[in-house]
Amino acid sequence: MTFEGSSVLVTGGSRGIGKAIALRLASHGASRVVIGYMRGDTPAEETAAELRALGAEPILVRGNVASTRVAEEVAGLGPLDVIIHAAATGVIRPALETEDKHWDWTLSANARALLSLTRAAAPTMPQGSSVVGISSLGSVRVLDNYTLVGVSKAALEALVRYLAVELAPRGIRVNAVSAGVVETAALEHFPNKEAMLAMGERNPAGRLVSPDDVAKLVTFLCSPDADMIRGQTLVVDGGWSLLTTISSGA
Repeated sequence: MTFEGSSVLVTGGSRGIGKAIALRLASHGASRVVIGYMRGDTPAEETAAELRALGAEPILVRGNVASTRVAEEVAGLGPLDVIIHAAATGVIRPALETEDKHWDWTLSANARALLSLTRAAAPTMPQGSSVVGISSLGSVRVLDNYTLVGVSKAALEALVRYLAVELAPRGIRVNAVSAGVVETAALEHFPNKEAMLAMGERNPAGRLVSPDDVAKLVTFLCSPDADMIRGQTLVVDGGWSLLTTISSGA
């Protein structure tokens, strides 16, 4: 599997799952890796250095991934072979403790941004290109404090299906990857972090999903080997979703 000479964009690419994806694509030959990030210049620069060490040219795009400015920057990058929307944010609270502004922020960053970025990049993406959105099991399962993020991920998966059909005639594949519990810095925002980690380990595989587990599946979906996979949400959770639902507060 090779991405020799490819140009890729990974939002949320300076940390966690996004970083693992960016580094994996670079290790498979991607020559230019655009990293989108909201804040934290130091992690972004560290990721850029790791990408250079792998032989890729890093480009850093800082800002709100759902903003018009970022979409315009993406449009100006030239042809992209791969777009990965791994950036995710949101207010982690029970539904009745949220506000409309929390809804707007979460849905914009996690779902609408994929549409904005695809609109900006699709006109110049070549045949065989791929778009992948990173989702989570909260899109179809009810997890404590996860209302807004879960709804945004469900919207992301629906958008993936629509884009897959609309962009197929252009030769662009669109899919999503839904990950189980992954131990990243994002879990620090969960008041029930330890319960989430314990839940993630209770799967047939017997361990947490790692960022690299997700990156491996994303890499496959972006390869020619996945040409006939369109509009699908593939789950990487060690088999957890096959089991009886367990409350994240258990």
